[in-house]
Amino acid sequence: MQFTVTDAPERERFEARDEAGVVAGIVTYQLTGGIIAYTHTEVDPAFEGRGVGSTLARAVMDDARARGRTVVPICPFLAEWLTKHPEYEDIVVRSTRKMK
Repeated sequence: MQFTVTDAPERERFEARDEAGVVAGIVTYQLTGGIIAYTHTEVDPAFEGRGVGSTLARAVMDDARARGRTVVPICPFLAEWLTKHPEYEDIVVRSTRKMK
């Protein structure tokens, strides 16, 4: 199944939609100048296990890079995903301690 990710700035979120246009998952954010804080990732239970979270994570990180933004990964899912994708470290701000 293919998912299309688009920015919905009026809602401060990215949305992943399936071929029928159904929202399968979202990543919410707060944007301040050139800094974007990704605050929450949510996947509809009907779409869990289909790679929606990873698709969203890659899309939002690629978007941030393309726009020259610095990323603050507040969302635990995205923060964990980033530990497996060091190719984005150059645009990520990390705190000195991990929140649980």
